[in-house]
Amino acid sequence: MGRIIAVANQKGGVGKTTTAINLSACLAEKGKKVLSVDMDPQGNMTSGLGMEKGSVQKTIYNLIIGEADVEDVIIRGLIENLDIIPTSIDLSAAEIELIDIEEKEFILKKAIHKVKEEYDFIIIDCPPSLSMLTINAMTTADSVIVPIQCEYYALEGLSQLIHTVELVKERLNSKLEMEGVVFTMYDARTNLSLQVVENVKDNLEQNIYKTIIPRNIRLAEAPSHGMPINLYDSKSPGAESYRKLAEEVISRES
Repeated sequence: MGRIIAVANQKGGVGKTTTAINLSACLAEKGKKVLSVDMDPQGNMTSGLGMEKGSVQKTIYNLIIGEADVEDVIIRGLIENLDIIPTSIDLSAAEIELIDIEEKEFILKKAIHKVKEEYDFIIIDCPPSLSMLTINAMTTADSVIVPIQCEYYALEGLSQLIHTVELVKERLNSKLEMEGVVFTMYDARTNLSLQVVENVKDNLEQNIYKTIIPRNIRLAEAPSHGMPINLYDSKSPGAESYRKLAEEVISRES
């Protein structure tokens, strides 16, 4: 039975898509069968896993508006053990097109349910907003991972996101849990990064992953080459960190 994890934070630039891409790739590297679902109209997960945006005929947009079945939009074998449902900029218009649709919060869930058994993990990259697309992802997911950048405003907006998770759990998906918080862009040379980690630990009653993702040039370069970090620079600190995060995620299965 596939475990479905939404990677979400409505604050942009926190390493959300980087985490979704590299967690997917490192789980696949460990022999897990993974489906990556790009729910962000910006499409950075799509291009970061080696697909040219605009090159695919059918995307998550066609699925959401009912023009395609889930089997039509899965791109298989892009990376060993890793399939992807790509996105396109058209997805940004989907919310308007769904206004009069009944049970619009469950469209993704109904589609993913058809292929859930094929995968060990399904990782959904949410848009950086608390939109209907994010609600669809959370209604589908078993749990939510929240990447937090190690900077002064780290906690800003986090309570709102946690409130949204709780609302979705209460009204739409009783199984939804907070998987946990993962710190990103950690700079060991600054006191600020350390202070942010301590501050969040003191103020947040949530699971916090032991693995902390460092600020790393190779990690920043990898998406422009259309490769996850474990393929772009396998020995880099970024690759090692995401492997450790994948191990922690797997260990929470039991």
